[in-house]
Amino acid sequence: MRDAYHEELDSIGEGLVEMARLVGSAIGRATTAMLDADLKLAESVIAADQKVDDLQHDLEARAIALLARQQPVATDLRIVVTSLRMSADLERSGDLAQHVAKLARLRFPETAVPQDLQATILEMGQLAQRLMAKAAEVIITKDVDLALQLETDDDEMDLLHRTLFQHLIDDRWKHGIETAVDVTLLGRYYERFADHAVSVAKRVVYLVTGEHADELQQPTQVDGA
Repeated sequence: MRDAYHEELDSIGEGLVEMARLVGSAIGRATTAMLDADLKLAESVIAADQKVDDLQHDLEARAIALLARQQPVATDLRIVVTSLRMSADLERSGDLAQHVAKLARLRFPETAVPQDLQATILEMGQLAQRLMAKAAEVIITKDVDLALQLETDDDEMDLLHRTLFQHLIDDRWKHGIETAVDVTLLGRYYERFADHAVSVAKRVVYLVTGEHADELQQPTQVDGA
């Protein structure tokens, strides 16, 4: 019975990794669809989000069933509860990738991104994909140090987001209000996607250590300081 129980716990972890890989691929493909005005690719990203939703619902049902049947305690309880929270982060990440693809579809056959901002959006999309790939690796390895690195990596996304905003408030902006709204939304989607990847990593830190990542990252106070 206990072997089956731990196999189910492992299976939940595998489901989280699959979700992370799917949403990481989705944000990369949505970015390509946006920049290339590729309607077919955008539609495929939109449709594929259903698989992420289905995985999330299945994982949630299995986790709740484990709580009801096994009444886990200590580390096992942390695994189940943290997995539920991670699945919610990953499902929301999939929604954000879908939002990018929907904006690409809305503006087809044009693109929502002006030529002078395409390199920035491409970089944001690539970074979002890398962050989620690292989050998937953290789920697999339970590497606390790697998990803590994601917040530093996320600083790069914040910088890119600020770069977009600076373009929008520049007096030389010439692309109109509609494009300004589109770019504002895109920047927010990528920023939030990165935040969810960081959140997944932080939850792994809690799962492994029983402490929150912010507590582990606090500098040690010197006596008398």
